[in-house]
Order: sequence, then C-alpha cells, then structure tokens
Amino acid sequence: MEKKHFSATIELATPVRDVFKAITEDVAKWWGGNDLQGSSTKLNDEFIIHHPGAHYSKQILVEIIPGKKIVWFVKESHLDWLKGDPREWTNTKMIFEMTSKSEITILHFIHEGLTPENECYEKCSQGWNLVIKDWLFNFITHRAAHF
Repeated sequence: MEKKHFSATIELATPVRDVFKAITEDVAKWWGGNDLQGSSTKLNDEFIIHHPGAHYSKQILVEIIPGKKIVWFVKESHLDWLKGDPREWTNTKMIFEMTSKSEITILHFIHEGLTPENECYEKCSQGWNLVIKDWLFNFITHRAAHF
C-alpha cells in the first residue's frame, strides 16, 4: 500500500513565473521570517529555518526546473515539541510542482515523508496548511498586485 504523504494545493491568479520566483527567492517572506539563514535560488543552495524552542530544519535545493518544480531535501531537523523522534523531518523532501491553466497557476505542495504514521503529522499538517494555503497564498497574491 502506497504511503499518503502530506499535500496541499492552491490556485493562484498569478503567472507561473511569479509563483516560482516567490517560492525560490522570498522564502523568508512567506515561511521563515527573520528565522531564515541562507539561500534557496540555485541548485545545491542550503538554508536553515529556525524558530527557537519549536523548529529547526536545514534544507538543500536538490531539484529546480524553472516554472515547474522545486525540491528541497531536509538534511537536518529538530522539532522540539515531539516526544518521540524530534528528527522526523530529516531525510524528507518538500516538493513544489506548478502547472498553469489559462490565467491560473496551480501549485501542488507535497511533504514527501510526512505521513500519518509520523508523530508530528497532525500538527505539521495544520502548520503546512497555514503556511501554504494562507501565508504563501497571501504573499503571492499580494506580491502579484505590485507587478
């Protein structure tokens, strides 16, 4: 039986090139805030998201297809609030796939390796839904209004 990895999909009235740019160039503005160090624009770039007392993860950009796909591999992680293995995100992937239909960009996000068997699945799913469907959606929508 195939594992069900966490996924979320949003539709944006924004050109795919602008969605792609927002994800790669502006991670700090929609996810990391002041807690981001590093870069995520070129293949093999590394960046860290660190929310002290809650979350630490180091990602490496392992695949980038302009306007289509971005893949981050989680090299290191520590979720302070987990009782079991705080490194559940280590060796998982965050995948952003984009397609366009007319004037709409469809962004499909998958956290490969984040499955219902994980201790953090419920809270992390809530967190990703907030990050992707609210923060990223609003950031891209607001940003597009200024192009």
